Amino acid sequence: MKTGVALIGFMGTGKTEVGGMLARKLGKVFIESDALIEEKAGKSIPEIFRDSGEAAFRELEIEVIKELAGRKNAVIACGGGVVLNTINIERLRRECVIVLLTASPDVILKRTSGDEGGRPLLAVDDRLRQISELLKYRRPFYGRAADITVNTSRLTPEGVVKRIIGKLKNYEGYR
Repeated sequence: MKTGVALIGFMGTGKTEVGGMLARKLGKVFIESDALIEEKAGKSIPEIFRDSGEAAFRELEIEVIKELAGRKNAVIACGGGVVLNTINIERLRRECVIVLLTASPDVILKRTSGDEGGRPLLAVDDRLRQISELLKYRRPFYGRAADITVNTSRLTPEGVVKRIIGKLKNYEGYR
């Protein structure tokens, strides 16, 4: 039986906000993988990207996911690129139902516009184009990893939580 939920999806799809609410509703612990990476590195994600590059960040991410993957009764909000390394998904799948949160590029742009400095992959002039290109590249990775998919574009965080809980009730092998 799987007792955990791993939230995956592109930045701005609601993983952190929904994750905290979902964990409270389900009586589980909430963990954000990016926060743990920052704690381990002793610096912010933009600083990791600037000082060491994306490859170094992805190595830290693999290490953190390895630690988190075995946790029981947890809701884990994963970084947007966690799906790029299949080992992360294989590890998460052992204990977690993997829930993909999606949103349209326009909604993602709107949701991420206030925190440009904290989004190294969006530090470009044409952010909408960058979002669309990254989504196009990552979509197959997300699709292969997901057990459940919820489009958050037109839902409130509460609505997303309700939808996830409804789908979890019908998911074989989850308690």
